Amino acid sequence: MSAAYHELLDATIQHLENLKSRGTRHLKVDAETLRALALPPKAMPAAAPAPVAKPAVSTFTPTPKPAMSPLIVPPVAATPALNPTEKAAAFAALRERALACVKCAHLATSRKNVVFGVGNIDAQLMFVGEAPGADEDEQGEPFVGKAGQLLTKIIQATGLSRADVYIANILKCRPDTPGQSAGNRKPTPEEMQTCIPYLHEQIDLIRPRVIVALGATAVEGLLGKTIGITKLRGNWREYRGTPMMPTYHPAYLLRNQAMSEKRRVWEDMLAVMEKLGMPISEKQRNYF
Repeated sequence: MSAAYHELLDATIQHLENLKSRGTRHLKVDAETLRALALPPKAMPAAAPAPVAKPAVSTFTPTPKPAMSPLIVPPVAATPALNPTEKAAAFAALRERALACVKCAHLATSRKNVVFGVGNIDAQLMFVGEAPGADEDEQGEPFVGKAGQLLTKIIQATGLSRADVYIANILKCRPDTPGQSAGNRKPTPEEMQTCIPYLHEQIDLIRPRVIVALGATAVEGLLGKTIGITKLRGNWREYRGTPMMPTYHPAYLLRNQAMSEKRRVWEDMLAVMEKLGMPISEKQRNYF
């Protein structure tokens, strides 16, 4: 079987698991689809791909290109929004699964805590970062170190608080650093591919109106793109129908204290505020 077939199969299975976690117990499948599913992959007509594969390809965002990473973006969620009680229960169940996850054995043995996410599960605005650092691993909460403190200030500058938004990462465990007593490393594509279904489910349950991707790794995880963040930031993208604003990671601003870089991030946040219909004062417009 081809690698593409396995990718489509994995994406389909993950989508079905997502539906199951939201309470869906039955799916309508017509007779033609059942007959196609019964065929071995090599027997499927070349000119007419199996119905189970075609929807998955057509709903991938964006269309696969050579520059894309092997990360798989699942199909758009087709289930209706859950009521508050069902949503809270589904989110709690997802959290329990993530906390017990040992799929990446090397990360499970080196972590202190699983960093699931924090904030309002009904948030209109969601922030997605790269992976937990030492402080986050220690406390079990994303963005609590120096970069997190800066992110909190950015959120507060918009008139919101951490309790109003939701904050999560591409990876739920801190990437291990064998032989090092300090420092961080970027998650590998394999680690991201294994862990990111948890984030996809979080987004599907929260259904934010806007997502802010903090840094290139967050963009790569959400969209499969490996383009540099300097080319992406400030330009609206789309994550399965949800507007997404790529911007610099707060850690970058700690390394580069130039007012021009702070202004660029703030301009991105002003665009987010406008997209959400939030009031913007003259003072806010003139920050930095």
